[in-house]
Amino acid sequence: MLKQLLFAAALLHAANWQAYAQKKKAPQQQPPNIVLIVSDDHSAPFLSSYGYPQIKTPNIDRLAQEGVRFTRAYTTAPQCVLSRAAIMTGRNTLDVQMTRFSAPLDASVTAYPELLRKGGYYTGILGRNFHLDGNRRVPETVAVLEKYGLETFKNRVDYLNGTGNRDSIYQQYTEFLDKAPKNKPFFVQVGYSDPHRIFNAKNFEPDPQSLTLPGHWPDTKGVRADFASYLGEIQRLDSDVGRVLDDLKKRGLEENTLVVFIGDNGGALLRGKGTLYDLGIHVPLIIRHPKLVKAGQVSDVLVSGIDIAPTFLTVAGVAIPKEITGKSLTPAFTDPQQGGHEYIFAVRGAHGQGLPTNSSNFDLGRTIFNKKYKLIYNAIWQIPYHPVDFAGQPFWLDLKQQHAEGKLEEKYDKLLFADRRKMFEIYDLQADPDETNNLSGKAEVASIEHDLKTRLQEWMILNRDYLPLPIAPEN
Repeated sequence: MLKQLLFAAALLHAANWQAYAQKKKAPQQQPPNIVLIVSDDHSAPFLSSYGYPQIKTPNIDRLAQEGVRFTRAYTTAPQCVLSRAAIMTGRNTLDVQMTRFSAPLDASVTAYPELLRKGGYYTGILGRNFHLDGNRRVPETVAVLEKYGLETFKNRVDYLNGTGNRDSIYQQYTEFLDKAPKNKPFFVQVGYSDPHRIFNAKNFEPDPQSLTLPGHWPDTKGVRADFASYLGEIQRLDSDVGRVLDDLKKRGLEENTLVVFIGDNGGALLRGKGTLYDLGIHVPLIIRHPKLVKAGQVSDVLVSGIDIAPTFLTVAGVAIPKEITGKSLTPAFTDPQQGGHEYIFAVRGAHGQGLPTNSSNFDLGRTIFNKKYKLIYNAIWQIPYHPVDFAGQPFWLDLKQQHAEGKLEEKYDKLLFADRRKMFEIYDLQADPDETNNLSGKAEVASIEHDLKTRLQEWMILNRDYLPLPIAPEN
């Protein structure tokens, strides 16, 4: 009897081991490939899938239909360098010390492509300048970058090519995929210049007279014409995104590739790029994977740019370092109401390489908001609004002339040409989505204003912010 039991146990052990061995020998599917498509200066809601009616973006809309569309995604800054640094690291702009526009990302700060690379991925960054190796426009700056070896991204990824011509971007993309080892998953960031100014997509522009303008814009012929040119850039971008998606499908890579589309910050539009208003930091974000992401979902959870890195690492099965403060968006892949933040923070720092002659080149501000209320802290409140990237455009010069002659409608005049701003702005985002009725200092929002300032104060202290804190000591 004992021999029979021992024999049976031996057979069972052999069967279990054989099943285990077969399982080990079975080919394992590679972790998902990851393609991150980044548009430049792209505010939500300017895609047809986001409900803007006078624009045709069928390729990006197809991504939304086949994946999850996030309606409340925000960048950590209304400027490309600052925002991209947070997206690339999963850490906020202050935390990685990237509030100076021309600064390179320090070698001590890890970017998520490095972690993916260590996890077995073939990695690349291509297309529009990724902005994190410093700026080479000023010879004295170039000398510093080279003297101290501050340009580090050539060591962080396997493939790096930063030219922005449309056709060359697609060529870089196909070259990257041709070089990618077949036995490795890949990650690639494909950056486009559209819809960044200069606007030159003439063949893609909609009829200016058909457009629905944001409620806080004056309705002039020049504003309409400029906005039509902006939307034309987005429609041209959509055709380029379609080329990438079609190539993925042609190569048989579509089924196991996570495709993410995101804007790097808001558009160079009135009260957009360079400001902490909605058009400055609210961007489109769409994620698709045929097997991981339930199709046709819409999520209104609050998303920050710092959430992209941990999402990619989670999908890749790579451990998330404790320094990363973003939250993975993978819970929303199957349930759109899962994940996200209770509060979003963003900063405004220096912009470009110009001297601090106006608030376009140099402004310092912070914002905190939830789904209901938003606080903006203008640290240099004495400086009036000055547009980023379009101060010389005819439509703006026309608005300035109308202001000078007293012909501009008062509500627009106050928004665009006030001599100085308020140090604090509070907006009820549900009642006032255009952010035109500043409630700061009013009794009905006193407790809300104090709560938001308190939370912002905590965040600024923890992130070693150099600005004065929003709550001053009592006299």
